[in-house]
Amino acid sequence: MRLLPILASLAVATHPVIADTTEAPPEKNEAKADSGVSSPREIALDNLLSERESDKALDTAIADARKNGISEQAILEARFLYHVDRREDDAIAAMLPEFEKQGANFKLEDSEIFSVKEDWLAVLDYVKAIDSLKKGDKTAFKSHITEAFWLSPHQASAFAPHIERMRLEDAMRSVKIDFTTRLAPLAAGDAVPLDQLMKDKKAMLIHFWSPLSRECETSMPDFVITAKALGEKGIAVVSLLPDDSPKMLTAARDMIHPLGATPPGAWLVDSRGKPLARDLRVQGLPVFVLVSNEGMILFNGDPTDDAFWDSLTKIDPGIVRPESHEAGE
Repeated sequence: MRLLPILASLAVATHPVIADTTEAPPEKNEAKADSGVSSPREIALDNLLSERESDKALDTAIADARKNGISEQAILEARFLYHVDRREDDAIAAMLPEFEKQGANFKLEDSEIFSVKEDWLAVLDYVKAIDSLKKGDKTAFKSHITEAFWLSPHQASAFAPHIERMRLEDAMRSVKIDFTTRLAPLAAGDAVPLDQLMKDKKAMLIHFWSPLSRECETSMPDFVITAKALGEKGIAVVSLLPDDSPKMLTAARDMIHPLGATPPGAWLVDSRGKPLARDLRVQGLPVFVLVSNEGMILFNGDPTDDAFWDSLTKIDPGIVRPESHEAGE
């Protein structure tokens, strides 16, 4: 079972399972045709490469893979897939020593996801680039991500988000939020100045969202849990709707109605004349922007990014990432 080149399918983690779209070797097809069922090894390998549920489930899949003779190289590849699909950059960076060790012993015939050795080398540089990004080493990041492009140019779409993140972080250094900005409440009423919401708070989380975004809809239960937890820790939470069209306002109110009479945080509508979404370069939704009480941007990005929680713990070491609503069920 050889998957298509890995990073072309990563889409930086938007697809929970990477499909096998290549044909199995003739002997494997013949074996399947004869038996009509997959072997224990094939089942273990399929489970290993498709597991995205939890660390515990992955550990179980790894144990079963080892029991059925799956190589350590394939297990390393599967773990990499798991962390990439879950957007866990810290975990990817932590795998660098294992990738460097495996680099000297890489065997294409043992790989379950790489078609050519250059794809493996590209991923090795990709991991090095993530490690450099986590360390704040921009020069090393550029060097490794460029080498990854050179080795595997058809996988550019997987590398691009990290480059965009670095550029966004550079741009945010010159942005400062004006807390005198007044924004209209989603539910109607007088405009609210941000400094009123920021009073006596440690920082402010601005949550950009839209009722037309499927991802916003599915992530709303987790956002509510996060908003409540951060509110208890002295973080002001503002959910900001970028569009003030009548249709959008109606859809937004309908979406938050099930959250109760007093959903956590303030629910406001972005300014049409000088929108915060434009200043903060919001291009996709949902987006979290963490702002210091001086108005500086501490984080701007995907709500699931580990860096968001890293920024929060620098404000208050007592802030702990809450379990998702699914974990609590």
